[in-house]
Amino acid sequence: MKKFFAEIIGTFVLVLFGCGSAVVAGGSLGVLGISMAFGLSIVAMAYVIGPISGCHINPAVSLAVLLSGKMKFAEFLYYVAAQVIGAIAGAAVILLINTAAGTSGFGANGYSAASATNITLWGAVVVEVVLTFVFVLAILGVTRSKKTSKVAGIVIGLTLALIHILGINLTGTSVNPARSLGPAIFAGGIALQQVWVFIAAPFAGSALAALVFRLVKTKEA
Repeated sequence: MKKFFAEIIGTFVLVLFGCGSAVVAGGSLGVLGISMAFGLSIVAMAYVIGPISGCHINPAVSLAVLLSGKMKFAEFLYYVAAQVIGAIAGAAVILLINTAAGTSGFGANGYSAASATNITLWGAVVVEVVLTFVFVLAILGVTRSKKTSKVAGIVIGLTLALIHILGINLTGTSVNPARSLGPAIFAGGIALQQVWVFIAAPFAGSALAALVFRLVKTKEA
């Protein structure tokens, strides 16, 4: 249960501060500021809940851990359930903020008319697969050795910020099915219609990263 609640809290923080920053202050923060909000959320949670649950806070990350043989399928489902609950809770608080502050939106992902650059469906799929691949590969690399584990939270957070810099104006950057599903549920409309892309593509990118990492990794130091 400690892991379950840790993943709820971590995903809640990611959605609230990442998506919430885009909603409340996106115009003043810009792409770099929003990217850092997502990245810093990961850094903070990595050192708070990392020792408890590993701080996955992302079903795509949990899938990679499962495929790497470090998690059983039942535990994977347990983690995903917690992450979805946390994402929905985070989006719910954004709804409260919107109501109280007169803001709008939920930081939902999208393509075509829902994208700042009108990226196509297949373009969005490619972007999300590639960005998730890079993100998950970085996680697998930095967490496999005791020599780098102490800085893992910083590396993972900065990597998430990096991929957001490229992805925000393309798809809003998902790389996280739970992060996409929570806001889409409250946004409804086109966000909910398109959310399948931001569930399927990150899972595909994660599976690819797990496969590639297994092929290229060297003996653990």
